[in-house]
Amino acid sequence: MPGMVVFGRRWGIASDDLVLPGAFELFIRVLWWIATVVLYATHKGKFDCHGGAVLHSYIVVLLILLAVIILTLCAVVYISAQGTIMNPGPRRSMPVLVYLRAVLYIPEFVWACLGAVWVSDSSGGCEPAEIGLVIGAVVASWIILLSMVLGVLIVFDPLGSLRRPTLIGESSGLRDLQSSESSQLFYTARSLAVRVWESRLRLLCCCLPQDDNHRAAFSSIAQLVSGFFSDTDLVPSDIAAGLALLHQEQDKMEHCRDPDDVIPHSPSSPIREDLEIELEKAAHFMQFAVAAYGWPLYVYSNPLTGLCKLSGDCCHNRNTESDLVGGDNFGCNFSSILHVTGLQYRDFIHISFHNQIYEIPFFVALDHKREAVLVAVRGTLSLKDALTDLSAECENLPVEVVSGACYAHKGISQAANYIYKKLVNDGILSQAFSIAPEYRLVITGHSLGAGTASLLAALLHSTYPTLKCYAFSPPGGLMSKALAEYSKQFVISVVLGKDLVPRLSIPNMEDLKRRILKMVSNCNKPKYKILLHGCWYEVFGGTPDDFPTEMENRREEALSQPLLGEESLLVPGSTSYHSISSDDSPTHPTHLPLFLPGRIIYITEDGPSRRHCFSQVRYRAEWSNETTFHSVLISPRMVADHMPDVVHRALCSLTSDRPFSLCPSSYSNSHLNVI
Repeated sequence: MPGMVVFGRRWGIASDDLVLPGAFELFIRVLWWIATVVLYATHKGKFDCHGGAVLHSYIVVLLILLAVIILTLCAVVYISAQGTIMNPGPRRSMPVLVYLRAVLYIPEFVWACLGAVWVSDSSGGCEPAEIGLVIGAVVASWIILLSMVLGVLIVFDPLGSLRRPTLIGESSGLRDLQSSESSQLFYTARSLAVRVWESRLRLLCCCLPQDDNHRAAFSSIAQLVSGFFSDTDLVPSDIAAGLALLHQEQDKMEHCRDPDDVIPHSPSSPIREDLEIELEKAAHFMQFAVAAYGWPLYVYSNPLTGLCKLSGDCCHNRNTESDLVGGDNFGCNFSSILHVTGLQYRDFIHISFHNQIYEIPFFVALDHKREAVLVAVRGTLSLKDALTDLSAECENLPVEVVSGACYAHKGISQAANYIYKKLVNDGILSQAFSIAPEYRLVITGHSLGAGTASLLAALLHSTYPTLKCYAFSPPGGLMSKALAEYSKQFVISVVLGKDLVPRLSIPNMEDLKRRILKMVSNCNKPKYKILLHGCWYEVFGGTPDDFPTEMENRREEALSQPLLGEESLLVPGSTSYHSISSDDSPTHPTHLPLFLPGRIIYITEDGPSRRHCFSQVRYRAEWSNETTFHSVLISPRMVADHMPDVVHRALCSLTSDRPFSLCPSSYSNSHLNVI
């Protein structure tokens, strides 16, 4: 549903968004009114204390005011619950009710102030219950008023004054304007949106230095974020409803798929043996990717004993680590790395905890068990890392031996170049191989660290042809097709379940937006029912709801032009507006396609998608390709499956004999693991 237009501007809330907040306030108001009536009935004729007459008048007016507010809220909830997301006709009177409800805040504010004055000046000699009633009324009024102010700030749309002519113009024929005029309107809105997001980022990152790198990152991120939904007229609740519907739709499709529809390989086939070998290596090197996160992840993974184990070592290592650790010296980080990896102090060549935008922590160590010079790169753990992640423009990454276009994610490419210069120009790798010349180079990392490790491996492979890279949960929009094909020689990517990050790319997000638009525009259930059932389904599971859609009652030839369908949710002049009628329309032409690195091991839970908390988990691992990750999967596990400790445990359960059955990150017996 397009944003509601009141007070001369568009807001980030629709006319069908007031059901649940209105019902909650209505519940509070009814309880408040009943309590006031009970006290008034039991004390009627007994208001004989000093200021009792004023108290009597105060309670009577309060009861009347509460009754009017309750009736108004009943109307708001009832009207807001009518119609569907794309059928706002039954809610035409909602702006009038919003104006009425806003006007009622004025007498409520005045009465709250009068109540506070009465309590402080005229409540002497009155019963505690009477004083408590007034104090409770004053406090409740102020809480509701402050909540209203906070709500207004949340739903305030800085672009509302600019979007309002668009909404009004659509009903009077703006759709028929020349494309140049609508494109100019869209360009103006987009430019303002970019400036708004740059201001938000500067405010959010006010504690960071405002140098050229940060300003460039803010501009790049603002362009990316402002452009995603700027060509739509959706409010956040519409997106939430679309995601809930899409999750259930995906689950229905998954239930219809044959669970045994996998490529069979004999137990002795080379493909299976290769997969088993790589899984063993991946499980080993994943511990170094986990260790790179330092003490925060160690304490998170060991909540009962982590702090105790590190407390004695943090200060103990502070005097000896200065020769090893570059950048910021944090003894707890180094101590946690020692605990996780099991290496000795002498096995480390270089550790850097220095962290700036495009500059992420890493360490270099000798792994004697695998005879490797190991470079482990840390994933996202700070606001600066998040800025690196979000700098998603393409940047050239020259690799001489690759024929074809070589470009990659800008932020991760610059992080890889930073570590490359440290390793090569500062002689860190030369020092390592002077100690162990027969070892091979292995680079590993998780998430942001995985993407950086993959690009770093591409830069170093010509110098170290035996190099190997293990990238755990790498970002999907990472490198060009030519680089991705080249990296298959030396990069192994590991993806778990419905992890969101390996599916994150601008084309995938554009596809997700199109699917949300289709789900929202074709569902004929009220939004509050969609959201309530969606929350229940996410938390407790169950059978996906078979929501009726407008498609069921319309002819196929009419689907391309719905009464209030996808086209009505798009800003004229935008790319999506011109391409929405075609499912196969290309994504935004300014965004080059980016792919996952290397060969991909895809680990999934073998069995039902919903399980009991303490049930055993069976994992299935198989070789996959980038086409498997061309669509974002909506699931409660889309974030949990990305966590490094969860990935590590899944790998260990595939390669170990130890049974675990904890939830949600469960090990399983080796005889249950499917490869």
